[in-house]
Amino acid sequence: MSWSQLPSRTQRTALLLLVLVAALLLQACAPAATAPDDGQEAAAPAGPVVNTLGKELPADAAPLDQQVLVYPYNGWRTFTTIDFFQAVYERADSLTDLLSDALVRLDKDFQVNPGAATEWSVDESGLVWIFKLDPNLMWNDGTPVTADDYVATFRYGADPEHAWDFSWYYQGVIRNWTQAVAGEVPVEEIGVRAVDAQTLEFTTEAPAPFLPAMLVYSATFQKAALEAHGGLYNSNPETSVSAGPYQLVEWTKDQRLVYAINPDYKGTNVPYIERIVVVNIGQPSQLMPAYEANEIDFVNGGGTLSPADLEIIGADPDLNAQYHPHYGDFRTYYFAFDTSQPPFDNLLVRQAFAHVLDRDTILANVVKRQGMAAYSFLMPGFPAANSSAHQETYAFNVEGAQQLLAEAGYPNGEGFPKLTLKLRAEGPTPLAVAQAYAAALKESLGIEVEVNNMDFKAFMDELNAKPTGVQFTLISYGMDYLDPSNMLGVFLSGGRHPWSNAEYDSLVREASSFTGDPAERVQMFQEAETILVNDAAFVFAYHQTPGDLIKPYLKGPALEPDANGVAAWHWPGFSSFSDLLSGVYISNEVSNYRQAPD
Repeated sequence: MSWSQLPSRTQRTALLLLVLVAALLLQACAPAATAPDDGQEAAAPAGPVVNTLGKELPADAAPLDQQVLVYPYNGWRTFTTIDFFQAVYERADSLTDLLSDALVRLDKDFQVNPGAATEWSVDESGLVWIFKLDPNLMWNDGTPVTADDYVATFRYGADPEHAWDFSWYYQGVIRNWTQAVAGEVPVEEIGVRAVDAQTLEFTTEAPAPFLPAMLVYSATFQKAALEAHGGLYNSNPETSVSAGPYQLVEWTKDQRLVYAINPDYKGTNVPYIERIVVVNIGQPSQLMPAYEANEIDFVNGGGTLSPADLEIIGADPDLNAQYHPHYGDFRTYYFAFDTSQPPFDNLLVRQAFAHVLDRDTILANVVKRQGMAAYSFLMPGFPAANSSAHQETYAFNVEGAQQLLAEAGYPNGEGFPKLTLKLRAEGPTPLAVAQAYAAALKESLGIEVEVNNMDFKAFMDELNAKPTGVQFTLISYGMDYLDPSNMLGVFLSGGRHPWSNAEYDSLVREASSFTGDPAERVQMFQEAETILVNDAAFVFAYHQTPGDLIKPYLKGPALEPDANGVAAWHWPGFSSFSDLLSGVYISNEVSNYRQAPD
């Protein structure tokens, strides 16, 4: 199905995608049993397999000692934490956020469902939200999970001494959050408080109809452990404490991390899989060999599978059947400029750069089946997306770009400073895109560009510095919750980039808190995106349509087709943020591929 042939959106899940001919998981059937030939009566079948938490596994499930998921993390990115509120960007694609329940969690259609909170409501003002916690939740040291744990966690996130790398997420949403992060008010004044042990209250700066979806990122620390050991207490099995589906049993730094089912888990996101082994697989080039050698069960294709890998997958029927394309987190890759400094403070320069991006060639030769051309930020299928309206704004036009650069005072690139195009520890596909664009800038405009794929933390430190240390970059952003307020909020003044536009800010903020006619809200967001595109502070390159490699023995309801017919390992992945965790098991087909891991 082409993107343009999608049916109209009738509900949020139907917004989702168009996409790719998603290959369904192979449904391998166990061979039929044959009657014994010795004349004796066949033995009665064994009873159902039941895991540590008493959950009965499907009839075709492998034995418990093989209910082990082996997941790779990208070894070129070190990770220091497995807790979202400690450091989001230092989790480095490892399996994390398994040690407590988020207030809400998502299903494969991105619907918001109860998690640690059993219900929630908002008052008539639209500002005060009440979340009722599941009273059964317990930490595995025998103490109950309470609203005080969540309050302590949110205060830690807002504490300027912690300097949380995701603190921007709640800015302008939770009351006094921005002021607390800036050190202007104590963290005790943020709009998060415990009404009683099982009642958590949030107060927002303005009506925030999206708050429940936003709180998918709310897996909590234990207050007592946080106060006793600091935010890295879960990085050590000796001090780790869990109220989530799994508990940490081993962490050999830079080698592997091991979780086991938490036998004391009292929540509702009950897993099948007994044990998780997260292994350092090294560089992206090692993912395919490891997968083909049955050393790992899964490859997250977003940015890690190279064009050569995709050629191999497409040519191999078995691998192609294990390749599952999907919409991921509606991620868009874009080039960004520091508009506060020369030469990118000049609109003509930015427009010239925009016109030399040949999306069609890059998609055909580099990105291939893992993306589609982006002419604006919101990916087709995402709420308020209006990509077709911007397709011709900065169409590929080398002659026009040369004229614009000459008008800016740099004919044929003369006098233009040499640039460094910085990347955030990207995989092979984004790196190849950056290199292709750098070559085009040299060939078409005479501008020298060096591509520097930096260490993740070093890049983020430079990006977040004031003033920023990143003059020119290829970077991506994917949704945190399914609402334009999230995606377009990234470009609000004071955010991750220096670009600032008062009219844009006003439109996004007004639309974000608007509770009237949904069509009017969409129109405001679309007007804001038009400003974003026209100002050329960002040149949108491609929307990622990743495909993951999933072994055929990984099965379960979470991997069956969603409302759009897409069978995949859906965002936000195997964590307490999602019910994917409770909907995947390992079938007995695994014995054809590997033995139970250590």
